[in-house]
Amino acid sequence: MKDISIYFQPLDKFDTVPGSMGEFVDYNFGSFPDIEAKGVAIFHVPEYRGLELSNTSEKIQFRRFFADLKCHHKNIPVYDLGDILPGATRKDTFYAVANVVEELMKANVVPVIVGGGQDVTYAQYLAYERMEQVINITAIDPKFDLGVPEDDLTTDDYLSSIIAHKPCYLFNYSNIGYQTYLIDAQQRDLFQQMYFDLHRLGEVNQDITITEPILRNTDLLSFDLTSIRESDFPKNYHQLPNGLYGEQACQISRYAGISDKLTSVGFYNYLPQNDASGVSANLLAQLVWFFIEGVNLRKGDFPIGTKKTYLKYIVTNDEIDQDINFYKSDKSGRWWMEVPYPGNENARYTRHHMIPCNYSDYEMAMNGDLPDLWWQTYQKLV
Repeated sequence: MKDISIYFQPLDKFDTVPGSMGEFVDYNFGSFPDIEAKGVAIFHVPEYRGLELSNTSEKIQFRRFFADLKCHHKNIPVYDLGDILPGATRKDTFYAVANVVEELMKANVVPVIVGGGQDVTYAQYLAYERMEQVINITAIDPKFDLGVPEDDLTTDDYLSSIIAHKPCYLFNYSNIGYQTYLIDAQQRDLFQQMYFDLHRLGEVNQDITITEPILRNTDLLSFDLTSIRESDFPKNYHQLPNGLYGEQACQISRYAGISDKLTSVGFYNYLPQNDASGVSANLLAQLVWFFIEGVNLRKGDFPIGTKKTYLKYIVTNDEIDQDINFYKSDKSGRWWMEVPYPGNENARYTRHHMIPCNYSDYEMAMNGDLPDLWWQTYQKLV
């Protein structure tokens, strides 16, 4: 791994309690951690210019709350690398973040970014571009953050810059928890025409388990903390009365951690200057805790290579005049659906024709219906 310590400001040392996360985490208290593979590396990016706010040097309370939580994750190393201080321009900050994320992923370490504005997601994405990896992005977000690519990049329109980026390394975008009254109908229609996966807040409230296959198919997760209702996450950026409950957000974060495919996550739009009570910092600490718990529980069963040990179910579908292959993991009991390449195979999309799904998708196919996931993925592969 290249030296990434040059990008970080060390932390002020604090006392920890026996049996707590603070005792277990390897902190950058002036001596940069010796990072090992298959770990999780947390760092803070206090970049707020994308929210049209001044950057702040205020210390975040998140670390103290996180340090006090009990440690249940001793199978993987956890690091806190410190703070990446904003550069002279946001471009400088993004360059540092992209370098750090790239090096951590190459070392098989999962970066956990605590922001800062959600426009830092763009820097997170640039790390994959450098690795020439076509990816799936999922956003936990009340809106789509789609603006005009020619405009200045902000926390509310960063996605335009990713979609318009050349070359484009985005295969699929999923949104979890959007609130219909905040969404332009034309944007929603455009996303549906692009076969993106959109799941409104009401669907998530009705059955949160629908988010698990989406997160299992995610490479990059961008978690907008304003998707959590203001009563559970006070004084956040948008202060919305409706949104995810705190426990729902933690469940989603855990699902994300369990995903073998997910290689980076960012928790964005946290404003420490507004968090006098510390309630938001406390929930943020729990979100990161549940994500790490998920990573600790990974099964390593994403069926990219051999599938000989998986149970295979073949369902004939008259609508497409071909069989649909389903696979059930012998390790976790989770389901996948195979989508064939239309026409000539393209190695660029090898990772994207095995689609995580639920048992309900198999039941739908058994009833003669074509699962939406199958059709949407097929269209993107055309």
